[in-house]
Amino acid sequence: MALDLFAGISVSNYDTAVAWYEKLLGAPPSFLPNDVEAVWEVGEHQFLYIEVVPEHAGHAQHTLFVEDFEGVLRAIADRGLEPAVRETYENGVRHVTFYDPDGNEISYGGAPLE
Repeated sequence: MALDLFAGISVSNYDTAVAWYEKLLGAPPSFLPNDVEAVWEVGEHQFLYIEVVPEHAGHAQHTLFVEDFEGVLRAIADRGLEPAVRETYENGVRHVTFYDPDGNEISYGGAPLE
């Protein structure tokens, strides 16, 4: 089954959110469907988008599981963002959490170190 995933994040301020997600994701939006949305392709057929919906801002919880966990975190740090929370679960899976300016939770997960 072919599947495209669009994971949405409500934000209160378009310009602030776009600037923050550009730092987190390391690129400008992949496309701009209108003047209140911005979309990043984070993987093949996998998209993360922001939309200005102030009354819902701050409630998203998304995790991106990546192969090069340490490399992704270094690149994000080089762009000026640090995770608010760092965890390693009992099974060795690593997890970090970032909070955007509205308080939306965007996390990265990575496989255990070998």
